[in-house]
Amino acid sequence: MNLIITCPRHFEPETEGELIDILEELGDSDAKITITNMSGILTAETKLDPIETVRKIKEMLLDEPWSVRYCKRIIPIQKVIESKIEEIEKSVEEMSNQILDEETYRISVEKRNSELSSKEIITKIANKIKNKVSLEFPDKVLLIEILGNKTGVSILKKSDILSTEKTKRSMSE
Repeated sequence: MNLIITCPRHFEPETEGELIDILEELGDSDAKITITNMSGILTAETKLDPIETVRKIKEMLLDEPWSVRYCKRIIPIQKVIESKIEEIEKSVEEMSNQILDEETYRISVEKRNSELSSKEIITKIANKIKNKVSLEFPDKVLLIEILGNKTGVSILKKSDILSTEKTKRSMSE
């Protein structure tokens, strides 16, 4: 899994079809799309770079707003691990060099089907990263996406996450 996609509830099959078409157009006709057991959430495994893929889908959306109807958010995932605090801590430590010394960061935890404590995760991770925190305007977002027993970890710029509604709204302003 290197993409997490959200969609309106009960539109998972349509979203899956839309995603297959989009990824094929971007050059991956073998992408594996999974409709999860969580309403409105799909995952995708693509051979394409996830951050670059989201950037290209955003361009596609700006060109042809009607080309993306069902995908609401598309989130690139850089690493997938087991949903255990120690695993999350370890992978964040390995990836933290993506946050440059002068950059600020924010930790965002999104949990679905999990009993893990967001507060505990944030505390343990924050202790490992010496950079300054900025909750409102961070240079990087350290994203922890927990989907049951699997967790996706990414260190991204805010613009690396696609919200189709926000993008479409920005076009009409």
